[in-house]
Amino acid sequence: MIIYDIHAGSVEQTLQTADLFVKNALLTNIGDQPIVIYLVGDLGTGKTTFMRGLVASFGFTGPVKSPTYTIVESYMEAIPIYHFDLYRLEQPMELELIGIRDYLQAAAICCFEWPDKGIGHIPDPDFIIQLSIINDYSRQICISKL
Repeated sequence: MIIYDIHAGSVEQTLQTADLFVKNALLTNIGDQPIVIYLVGDLGTGKTTFMRGLVASFGFTGPVKSPTYTIVESYMEAIPIYHFDLYRLEQPMELELIGIRDYLQAAAICCFEWPDKGIGHIPDPDFIIQLSIINDYSRQICISKL
């Protein structure tokens, strides 16, 4: 079910969309199990920018960078937030080497860029955030709840 389909005309509007998602959809789903979010879009569509807005909504004020080389970045706020970038995975089994199961054991928000690279090793999503480029400054952001 699509819950938001928004044209974001700037980076600021992408950050605001992430905040809207957190306050009106994500917070109502937090429990004792991890919430799994798939961030889907080509390179440069704003997945990391969206993550910056998401973690800022929980009070994080530090830098948010793409975990392309580290595979995962952790933000330990009121609820742990884990940002995975699976782009560089050669095999989904590599997730076992970073301890993927440990991240998925308790209440946390687990966001996966390039989730297709983790098939069979990451759970199905609770939300899918699809980002697409409209032009140099604008993005279409479609958020679905499964």
